Amino acid sequence: MGKTDMKISTQGGLMALLMGGTALATTGLGGVALAQEGATVRDVITVTATRREETVSDVPYNISAVGGEAIEAGKILDEAELLRSIPGVTVVDRGARNSGTMNAARIRGLAVDGNALGDYAVSSVASVSTYVNDTPIFANFALRDLERVEVLRGPQGTLYGSGALGGTIRYITRDPELGEFGGSVTGSLSHVNGSEDFGIAADAVLNLPLGERAALRLVGSFGDYPGITDYVNLYELDANGVPVAPNGVLDPAASYRIEEDADTFDTWMGRATLLLEPTDNASIRIVHARQSDDVGGRRQQTVGFDGFGNAYDEYENGSIQLEPSSRDINMTSLEAEVDLGFATLTSSTSHYDHSGDSISENTGFYAQAGWLGFYYNYPRPMAQAVRSYADEAVIQEVRLVSDDGGNFDYVVGAFYRSQQREMTQQSYLVGFKNWWDTLLPGAAGAVSGDQDWDYRQTEHFTETALFGELTWHASGDVDITFGGRYFDNESENDTYMALPLWAGLFPDVNANFETSEDDILFKLNGAWRFSEEDMLYATISEGYRRGGANAVPLSGYYAEDPAWQMYGSDSVINYEIGIKGDRGNFIYDVSLFYVDWSDPQFNTSTTNWGFFAVQNGDAARTYGLEASLEGFVGDAWHYALGYAYIDAQLSADFHAPDRPAPALPIALDGAMLPGTPEHQLNWSLDYTRDLGGWVSFTRLDGYYQSETRNAVSTSPTFNVPLDGFSIWNLTTTLSRDNLDLSLWVKNITNEEGVTGVFTEAYMGTAPGEGYFGNGNKEMIALPRTLGATLRYSF
Repeated sequence: MGKTDMKISTQGGLMALLMGGTALATTGLGGVALAQEGATVRDVITVTATRREETVSDVPYNISAVGGEAIEAGKILDEAELLRSIPGVTVVDRGARNSGTMNAARIRGLAVDGNALGDYAVSSVASVSTYVNDTPIFANFALRDLERVEVLRGPQGTLYGSGALGGTIRYITRDPELGEFGGSVTGSLSHVNGSEDFGIAADAVLNLPLGERAALRLVGSFGDYPGITDYVNLYELDANGVPVAPNGVLDPAASYRIEEDADTFDTWMGRATLLLEPTDNASIRIVHARQSDDVGGRRQQTVGFDGFGNAYDEYENGSIQLEPSSRDINMTSLEAEVDLGFATLTSSTSHYDHSGDSISENTGFYAQAGWLGFYYNYPRPMAQAVRSYADEAVIQEVRLVSDDGGNFDYVVGAFYRSQQREMTQQSYLVGFKNWWDTLLPGAAGAVSGDQDWDYRQTEHFTETALFGELTWHASGDVDITFGGRYFDNESENDTYMALPLWAGLFPDVNANFETSEDDILFKLNGAWRFSEEDMLYATISEGYRRGGANAVPLSGYYAEDPAWQMYGSDSVINYEIGIKGDRGNFIYDVSLFYVDWSDPQFNTSTTNWGFFAVQNGDAARTYGLEASLEGFVGDAWHYALGYAYIDAQLSADFHAPDRPAPALPIALDGAMLPGTPEHQLNWSLDYTRDLGGWVSFTRLDGYYQSETRNAVSTSPTFNVPLDGFSIWNLTTTLSRDNLDLSLWVKNITNEEGVTGVFTEAYMGTAPGEGYFGNGNKEMIALPRTLGATLRYSF
């Protein structure tokens, strides 16, 4: 549970947590325990967001922390559920499919990309950075055996570098316990509304002492979950994967089938942590983690009608082909600390390799673009996009953190990252070659095969940075912190594109471009402890996101405007003032913020030939309020409340780089930034009761967000409103000795919770072009899910 202000000595860690209630959500309490005389004592989470050990109430800016025990007690299933518990954080819930492609979290509204983006990897990094321990990586690991999750709101460029525009999310894994043998075994059974089967999950944790100064912690997790989405317009395929032609290749008739619960999800995760403490002043932690996911299809439903006039029911998808995905992630890190007496020296070395692939239904897009009727007018059209991504990096950070004491404290460090990213797409018109050869056997050589697009983008990125923060303890009650980061980035991008279907008609293209940039970020923070319990804080801080090269051809058949050749970094300046306090039986935090966003990055495609590219806009801004309150009523009741108001808008017209004003803009000044509601609420209420040998724990929690927009574009093809929604969850646990039995319900009211759409105008049906399926779809929250979990600790 991290370093706390007390020790818990009950027989089971979860039982100790349940005996006092769970503090899950906004402010960072990890729960309470009952002292021997029956008084309620809080278990306070210690965080290291500032690179020092502090309680949440002592950190002089807006931060939330969720304890690992709270995640386990609340039976939190995924990142979307976790982040909904934190004020000011929203998430586009895509389900398990492509969950590792890009970070779906948004803090303080800093996002311009549409909510539907996420089927393929993009060049720009996310506006929220994520860390696993000290490794900057977005991996979406299973939430198993975590010490805590820290959410730092607002730009964190000084200490956390590129991508920390809106904030940083840190996933801290549990360390081995020296001299202790123990662990736990957990099994779960669940059923989700709309499914014909049950899901099973199993987790195991084993802590092994290796002498007095070393220990090993092993974590394993497995999940086998049935789907809920019925693909009701699937083509019957022959042995070659081509749609069956019941009346011959030239006849338009097709044969269809249904596959129920297609979006199955199989996942396993393993993690090993070796902790060595060779001396009293030194420690070494080696962590290796691996996860593999296989997903059978989208948890996304189609609305409206198919090409035959049949209405789609709940949890039905109109794609004419299955859309599976898979991914693998390996991460290894070595973190060493040495106490030098005057300061602590820390070295973090890590390597990760993250890759994935998926198949997407593109027939609806081809139909709405007019390509089926004009270019590819053939029966039983089946446009398939086979996509992959790979992300590999080596990272080294060294920092020196002064010991507390004196008038000044400091953090200084150096950072290096070498990263290579690759994104590919091979698109196919399945069955086109067979149809062409049958129709025009004398011209068979004009068509090389079914592949109509071949695309590959490879980027090598190198970052070197020096950073530091100096805190002046001006008095016993006033601290002033100055921070800065110098960075030097280099990026090289190689792009390959071909249109191989029409043999020899279109030339292949290779393009290469290199960019570099360097700059200095700043931070100024002040904190005034105007009473023993309360703090007033104010911050001016800067965050940035690295730029890069798009590498588009500037001459020849595929020429694009040179304005597309590269994109610059974007940056924010955040102004924030807040008050927080710890009043014993409750803690609170209220902050006001204003963020000025310059040159916001937007993932899009080029005007002429659709190369994947990033462009810069002019400006945007967000402002709002974040508030949280958490506390206790007596010894049995615990509550948590969170609220955020965010007004996020473009503050200038958004133009394509090759179509500046007075051309029509892509988006207008004042447009609401996508995916961020103006109003967001989260709440929880826990009740704990001693039943004489047994302890019962019951938790009710909920989340609400107001209406959002799907995209920032002026086009109604993308920019449509998304209704607000609320989601309620309930968990109850009985604990005795080392045994815990939990019954839980997620999304009690079975709310759809739509956070993104592919619209009818973008992906819809087109029976006049032979496409009788429908590619429009809504990204829905996990429907009502009932579950039971049994855990045994030893």
